[in-house]
Amino acid sequence: MSWLDEHPEVRNIRVGAADLNGQARGKRVPVRFARKIEEEGTRFPLSVLNLDIWGEDVEDSPLVFEIGDPDGVLKPTERGYVPMPWLSIPSALLPLWMYTEAGEPFDGDPRHALARVVERYKARGLKPVVATEMEFYLVDDSGKEIRQPKSPRSGKRRMGADILSLRALDAFDIFFNDLYDACELMDIPAEAAISEVGLGQFEVNLVHVPDALKAADDAWLFKMLVRGLARKHGMAASFMAKPYEEFAGNGLHTHFSVLDETGRNIFADGSHEGTPVLRHAIAGCLKGIPDCALAFAPHANSYDRLVPESHAPTGICWAYDNRTASVRVPGGSPMARRIEHRVAGGDVNPYLFLAAVLGAALVGIEDAMTPPPPIVGNAYEQEMAQIPQTWGAAIDAFEASPLVKRIFPQLLIDNLVMTKRQELHYMAELSPDQQLELYLDTV
Repeated sequence: MSWLDEHPEVRNIRVGAADLNGQARGKRVPVRFARKIEEEGTRFPLSVLNLDIWGEDVEDSPLVFEIGDPDGVLKPTERGYVPMPWLSIPSALLPLWMYTEAGEPFDGDPRHALARVVERYKARGLKPVVATEMEFYLVDDSGKEIRQPKSPRSGKRRMGADILSLRALDAFDIFFNDLYDACELMDIPAEAAISEVGLGQFEVNLVHVPDALKAADDAWLFKMLVRGLARKHGMAASFMAKPYEEFAGNGLHTHFSVLDETGRNIFADGSHEGTPVLRHAIAGCLKGIPDCALAFAPHANSYDRLVPESHAPTGICWAYDNRTASVRVPGGSPMARRIEHRVAGGDVNPYLFLAAVLGAALVGIEDAMTPPPPIVGNAYEQEMAQIPQTWGAAIDAFEASPLVKRIFPQLLIDNLVMTKRQELHYMAELSPDQQLELYLDTV
C-alpha cells in the first residue's frame, strides 16, 4: 500500500532533488500520476543539479551543450513521501536522487556523494551516528531593511539579543508549536530549541541518528520547512551565514561518533582523552577544513561569518570542550565521546557538508593521521593556520586538493567549481542589499 493510500487528503505532490546549492529542483504532479513515479521514476536533465544560485545554467558546463543536455532518471529515495505542512492545500514531497540512463548513480548528485562516503565506512564495518544543530533568524523583510519580527503574542519587537531566553522563545510560541508539530509529521527528530546570540536568532537541535543520509535529509527538509512555515506566519526565516553585520552568523554544526559492527563507539575507551581512532578522525577533520572550505562556506556571504570573536571559528585547531576551536570534543560521559565540527554556516548544502566532514574524518582514520596537541584557552588569540578567508581561495583549494578527490567524485568537483566561479563572477555586480535579497530565504 502506498503512503498516499493512507493519506487521501493529499491533493498534489512535489517530486524533487537537491542541487549542488541545496536548492530543491523538481515538479508539481497531480496525485493520479504519483504511482507511475513511485515505480518508474521521472526524468530531468542532468544539468538541473548543476545550476547556479539564480537557477541558471553554468556557462561551458559539459552537461549542457557539449553532450546535448541529456536526461537523467530520478528515483525515489528511501525516505518516501513527506508532508508539506507549510502549504495551505494538503500536499506531499517525494524526495528523489538522480541516476544515469544506464542505472548508475549520477556522480553530480550531492546525495550520492554522501552515500559513497557512507559506503566506505560500511566497507570497514563502521557506521557514523550524526546529529545537527540548525541555527536561523526569524526576520521581518517587509521593509527596506530586515529587522526582527513582531511577537505574535505581544505585537512588540525584541530590542536586543537574549541568549537562552525562555521569554524570547515564548514570544514566538505559536510558530514553534507549529514547527514541532510539523517536524513530527515529517519524521524530523527535532529536540531542544533555544534563543541564540543574535537578535531574533534561534537554534533547533536534531538528535543523533545512526544514518548519515537520514541526518542530511532531515537538515535539508528542516530548512525547507522553517522557511515555508515562517512565510505562513507572516515572517521570513533565514539560514544565510550572516544576515546582520552586527550580530553573530548562523552556523550548522554537526556532532558525530562512529560505531563498529558490535555497536561500540570507536571514539570511546572510558578515558577523558578518548581512543587513538578519535584523534585520527580529528586529524582528518583538521586536514579537511582548508581543502573543503567550499562545502562549509559555499556563498559570498559565508565569509562575513568567519571573523574573530563572532561565535564562529577562524583558526584550524581542536580542543576538549572549547567552543572557540573549529573542532571540539564535547564534555559529558567519556563513553559518549564524539566530535563536533563547528566550521559550517547555516547556508550549506547538508549533503556536501556531511560528506566533507565524514569523508575527511575517514581519511584521517584510514591514514592513521596524528593531530597537533589540543589547544587551551581562546583560539582567537593564538597563532595557527586560518580557515580560507575568501570565496576565491576556497574555490581554488577545493579544485586542487588531493584530499577532496578522495572524498568526492571528479564530476562533482568540476561541476561545483564551475558553478562557484560563475557565481563569484556575477556576485561582484551586486550590492550588499542585492546579495541580501538573493540569499535571505534561498540558502
